[in-house]
Amino acid sequence: MASLFRPPSRPGADAHSRVLLTLAQCLPFVIALAVLAIELTPAHFIYTGPLLVATPALAAVTIGPKGTISATALALAISVTTATYNQAWGTLQVYTNFLALTLVSAAGFIISSAVRAYRRRELDQVRRIAVCAQEVILRPVPERLGPVRAAGLCLAAGTGAQVGGDLYEAVQTRYGVRMIVGDVRGKGLNAMRAVATTLGAFREAAHYEEDLVQVMNHCAAALRREAAVPGSYPEEALMEGFTTALIAQIPHDEPVVQLVNRGHPPPLVLHEGRTQTLMPTTPLPPLGLEDLMPDLPEKPESHPFAPGDRLLLYTDGVIEARNPDNTFFPLPETMESISFSTTPQEFLHQLHHALIHHTEGHLADDVAMILADRLDEGAGIPVT
Repeated sequence: MASLFRPPSRPGADAHSRVLLTLAQCLPFVIALAVLAIELTPAHFIYTGPLLVATPALAAVTIGPKGTISATALALAISVTTATYNQAWGTLQVYTNFLALTLVSAAGFIISSAVRAYRRRELDQVRRIAVCAQEVILRPVPERLGPVRAAGLCLAAGTGAQVGGDLYEAVQTRYGVRMIVGDVRGKGLNAMRAVATTLGAFREAAHYEEDLVQVMNHCAAALRREAAVPGSYPEEALMEGFTTALIAQIPHDEPVVQLVNRGHPPPLVLHEGRTQTLMPTTPLPPLGLEDLMPDLPEKPESHPFAPGDRLLLYTDGVIEARNPDNTFFPLPETMESISFSTTPQEFLHQLHHALIHHTEGHLADDVAMILADRLDEGAGIPVT
């Protein structure tokens, strides 16, 4: 995901940075091999001691503690090899080089370890602050909402300290239970601002707007107003940003679920042990790209959702999660394998474990899910 109001990083700049980093990490080993080449040729009269001593220091700066150990081992091996080849054992120069190499290596290892530990503590602190900020905006999903039992789950990818752009909410209204799941393109404060804008519009319109399509339109209008503030966001971000969103409504007195899907992954219904994908009849553009389809449908789409069924709303971080073999997470099959006797919270807990097991603990994107169980008719208490 890249932010709706945050300019996407330039692929060329990222590739250039990666190339420079790789070159910097290879430099200590290139210097060590160059020293070996000099010492094993007639050019060995050149004094290469300072070059070899510098390799652990360079590795400490560019690679870290493990790289420092590797560079030190290579430098020591080269020192022993060249001293033997040139029959230099017993000279003051050889022992001076060994002493300098030992001191520089030890200092480089200690400093790089300390810097890495400091950066890890700093990143953990920033992550905690980011998670707290996200929890303020993303409220927990109530366990009971009128005719449904529900649960929510949000997982951070853990690839950095930036908050993600996933959003979700579930509220009980006079029109039924209304839920939203969305995905803002990007991460960081700009993405979180778009999340807050979208959720604020949904929470307001869900209670007062009878038409579900109009609830979605309120969210789109709120994002447009936010983007229209002069100088708030870079021009390129406004031109390329968008938000996918899905709004679902479960009426109190009708065994259906009504959907308005704006470019979001379709929800899944677990009916009698089998999953069904609620594909939209007419694919609609995400919020922010309404110009691609000026004549948007005026009514939500309706699908059967009987008592005993389970509805899962999710973001693309779930279905795009891959294992080391580059295989996508089998969401429908995993849902079918989980016992239906579980509560919504237990169901999401097992789904979470399956997702982490599939990716071996390395989520590439944030994940948000809402699960809703349809109860028997009349079990819910309408809101007036």
